[in-house]
Amino acid sequence: MFTGIVSDIGEIVSAQSFQGTLRRLRIHSRFDPDTIQLGASVACGGPCLTVVAFGPLEGGAWFEVDAAAETLALTTAGGWQAGTRLNLERALRIGDELGGHIVTGHVDGVAELVAREEITRSAEEGGETARFTLRAPRDLAPFIAAKGSVTLDGTSLTVNTVEDELFSVLLIPHTLQVTTWGERRAGDRINIEVDLMARYAARLAQARAAGY
Repeated sequence: MFTGIVSDIGEIVSAQSFQGTLRRLRIHSRFDPDTIQLGASVACGGPCLTVVAFGPLEGGAWFEVDAAAETLALTTAGGWQAGTRLNLERALRIGDELGGHIVTGHVDGVAELVAREEITRSAEEGGETARFTLRAPRDLAPFIAAKGSVTLDGTSLTVNTVEDELFSVLLIPHTLQVTTWGERRAGDRINIEVDLMARYAARLAQARAAGY
């Protein structure tokens, strides 16, 4: 489990395909190597991936993860290359603050970033914010609600507006600075995970309609 509160921006330094259906990614991060373990889960740009190797690095740590066939098919991971920057979050521990919302790291699909609008504010108000408009995959659009939560590229965000398959989110200056969202532009593909409660509510409604 995760919270969608990004704790670092990692950079892929190598991406190699092997065994036909796997891609092994080596990622550099600022994580303390003492806080990483083999088999640990790390949310990398949204998908929850398992650490298969790690070691110390000046100023942080490197670690490797394997992206399997389903991850490559349902997320943007198939296009990641050396130089790709990723929002990182280590798995939630009991007692940690739940600052975002409950995130599983099981990406549902890929949304398209349709537009980015800069909103200029005074320095006293904290600088510039940005409104992003995205198009959700048609089958995921019903799970997105105004004022609800959504995870985009591993970041917990609040939905501002919804109109059919389009929805918007507003990012504050801090989020733009500490995540990869400052780099995002129209046309980018974004990993999306819908809210867990919305998914179960929809399944319950479907079961009741079927007479279960």
